[in-house]
Amino acid sequence: MPAVSKGDGMRGLAVFISDIRNCKSKEAEIKRINKELANIRSKFKGDKALDGYSKKKYVCKLLFIFLLGHDIDFGHMEAVNLLSSNKYTEKQIGYLFISVLVNSNSELIRLINNAIKNDLSSRNPTFMCLALHCIANVGSREMAEAFASEIPRILVAGDTMDSVKQSAALCLLRLYKTSPDLVLMGEWTSRVVHLLNDQHMGVVTAAISLITCLSQKNPDEFKTCVSLAVSRLSRIVSSASTDLQDYTYYFVPAPWLSCKLLRLLQCYPPPEDGAVKGRLVECLETILNKAQEPPKSKKVQHSNAKNAILFEAISLIIHYDSEPNLLVRACNQLGQFLQHRETNLRYLALESMCTLASSEFSHEAVKTHIETVINALKTERDVSVRQRAADLLYAMCDRSNAKQIVAEMLSYLETADYSIREEMVLKVAILAEKYAVDYSWYVDTILNLIRIAGDYVSEEVWYRVIQIVINRDDVQGYAAKTVFEALQAPACHENMVKVGGYILGEFGNLIAGDPRSSPLVQFNLLHSKFHLCSVPTRALLLSAYIKFINLFPETKATIQEVLRCDSQIRNSDVELQQRAVEYLKLSSIASTDVLATVLEEMPPFPERESSILAKLKKKKGPGAVSVTELEDGKRESGELNGGGDRGQDAASTPSPSADLLGIRSSAPVSAAPASAGSLLVDVFSEAGPAAPSGAVNDDGFLRFVCKNNGVLFENQLLQIGIKSEYRQNLGRMYLFYGNKTSVQFASFTTTVNCPGELQSHILQSKPVEPLVEGGAQIQQVLNIECLTDFSDAPLLNIKFRYGGALQNLTLKLPVTINKFFQPTEMASQDFFQRWKQLSQPQQEAQKIFKANHGMDTEVIKAKLLGLGMALLDNVDPNPENYVCAGVIQTKSQQVGCLLRLEPNAQAQMYRLTLRCSKDSVSKRLCELLAQQF
Repeated sequence: MPAVSKGDGMRGLAVFISDIRNCKSKEAEIKRINKELANIRSKFKGDKALDGYSKKKYVCKLLFIFLLGHDIDFGHMEAVNLLSSNKYTEKQIGYLFISVLVNSNSELIRLINNAIKNDLSSRNPTFMCLALHCIANVGSREMAEAFASEIPRILVAGDTMDSVKQSAALCLLRLYKTSPDLVLMGEWTSRVVHLLNDQHMGVVTAAISLITCLSQKNPDEFKTCVSLAVSRLSRIVSSASTDLQDYTYYFVPAPWLSCKLLRLLQCYPPPEDGAVKGRLVECLETILNKAQEPPKSKKVQHSNAKNAILFEAISLIIHYDSEPNLLVRACNQLGQFLQHRETNLRYLALESMCTLASSEFSHEAVKTHIETVINALKTERDVSVRQRAADLLYAMCDRSNAKQIVAEMLSYLETADYSIREEMVLKVAILAEKYAVDYSWYVDTILNLIRIAGDYVSEEVWYRVIQIVINRDDVQGYAAKTVFEALQAPACHENMVKVGGYILGEFGNLIAGDPRSSPLVQFNLLHSKFHLCSVPTRALLLSAYIKFINLFPETKATIQEVLRCDSQIRNSDVELQQRAVEYLKLSSIASTDVLATVLEEMPPFPERESSILAKLKKKKGPGAVSVTELEDGKRESGELNGGGDRGQDAASTPSPSADLLGIRSSAPVSAAPASAGSLLVDVFSEAGPAAPSGAVNDDGFLRFVCKNNGVLFENQLLQIGIKSEYRQNLGRMYLFYGNKTSVQFASFTTTVNCPGELQSHILQSKPVEPLVEGGAQIQQVLNIECLTDFSDAPLLNIKFRYGGALQNLTLKLPVTINKFFQPTEMASQDFFQRWKQLSQPQQEAQKIFKANHGMDTEVIKAKLLGLGMALLDNVDPNPENYVCAGVIQTKSQQVGCLLRLEPNAQAQMYRLTLRCSKDSVSKRLCELLAQQF
């Protein structure tokens, strides 16, 4: 940057600023500013021959006045005139004024753009940088339209100076963020990627910010950056601090660039090239090794830079989730930070370990730190760190440590910060249900939860315990006894009264044989709480009283007396008054048989979704735990809205992609009572018919053409959930096998078969555990690679022994050709031009068919988007029609596809037309899609 000469000191500006600072009041300041504005206005209007210095000085004064909060309505033209000056300081002030005061709608924008073009073409690096800075600061759409095609050329030109390249990269990044549709890289893509090899580290640092942003939106176009990023990272990590002297920060070589490179690699799956992957693993190991070395400086800047790189490396290791050794090492490294004196490091370590706990490779390593995490929960001063500790305990919980973790969470609840108590209550309730080994422990836990944090126990929690008690015969007596004892406390929370009223009203007879809990004692205990409760709870207690009359006829007179009193039958609340009158009349005129029929025991509850889990999903804020639904939240019109709520356990790792309380089923809800031999997971199960042994079951296959998550299969014994993700020609599928019974599955094996043309496709599966405990859930991961187009689906064969009998099941895995779509945005003209090019008869597949479901616009759009193609708006001349475009990525070739769906609402018919560059793909897609609408 040119040095400022002594003549550029602008004494008049310094005097004006001094005068403003010396003003004793706001009025004096305004008076001085108005005087100066009048002077500047007269100078601009009167003297047409102002030199550059004077213009610069007066424009500076206007800028200072604007920064003080006063409106400026003149001087813009003089600032634009400064842009044509050949002096750096004058041009700099002109650009500064424009960046701050000129908005994108200004009439001067064309003049400004012309001045910027002149500077960009001047080849003066200083002037080019000023122009680029101005474009980035304004960042308007008009400027993007004017310069979006020019800046990439400057960026990759061989004769462009390094400082200009840096400014050009960051300017292009700004324009891409504000107007992504105008920044089309196209021919510049490969040359921009190769900036990662630039010798100037500043250029690489600026370019990588641009490439990362572009990669997030268009990963396929920039996938070549992976090998270059690994190569550059390797050079930095293996270098000594003296090798990159200009970019070494407190003995750490290029920390900002290292973090950006690691962040860029998180946009992509692990490298396919073995050499590149090996080099990257070596880099990550080196970073972990350096973290163990003694610090080269005691200054905080050194440790901050070093730890920034370490945490980004750990994030990349977690993102790949494919290197067991690195995952365990990362966990151990984070474990050392759990007791670090720096609060921020403890927070980050806990947060990262929450993610590590979801990996099958590192879950056990995370569990070894349970005592440290519990101690952090008890002793941390910072509430945000305590909250992260609670999140980590929740994530690391499984059957082996559930009782310990739930007990610690309950203990912490008594002193927990009020802002996180409700979320803590939900987590305790979910863990208690999910990992309940016996129902007495579950009931004790929930009642203890109500006692400790009753104000934060939402309706969903106490509803849930009621549902489970009603659905389980073996826990009803224990629940009645426990809640009766809890109600005897002098201070009893209202939620406890609700649970007590409901359970004693249903099952009080199970403990009535004990004189200490005789029918009258139960009634008097409940009624002693009546006057302290709100209206809804009183209504519930009145219902419990009428149930008592059915269960215990000897209490009839006492209860009728209560119902008959004026405070009940003349209550100001209509609901209470109506209940009292109706219950009194019912108990007076109905016979014993009628009462027994009307007031019989509640039937088992069929439930469609876990209300507790739904509540936790809705929680916002920094402490919210991310819970992934395996079933799509949006119900499509053609699906049944059933769903079982189960408390299944991942035998080894409670992955975040695993179901916390079970996979919501889309099988029809069955209201049949749970069998006595079932576990907690069976409370609201929907038992479907078992598939014939050995027969291929494809009932759930078509439901997954336009979605990736849900329940693939379910019968009385087994539930199979699926979650899958695809990128280019690669895919990963998670299968969740849930044992719905109380009996262990032995010799549990799964085999994936690839019939026909699928023989050449790569499906790698990790073996599953041979034993699946009753009520447990295990996970299997399949890695998929699409080598060429296909029509058949892989077959999953499952064999296991249940009660000595061999069970054999074969399912179609929902791997269809459309899973490898990459959406393609196209303008109307491009779409129909391409449509005409694909005009050969064999390239088109068309089908006219009757609508199978309601012709809802949003549902149709959701299914087309779920197909994987880009839904193109304002392309078809008929606005009722839908058009889509996409490219199927296989290893051997790319298949372009165009789709047109024409609905006829009156006839309830569709015409579906597909044109693809390969005829077999057109036919297969047409077959699949015709069954979706």
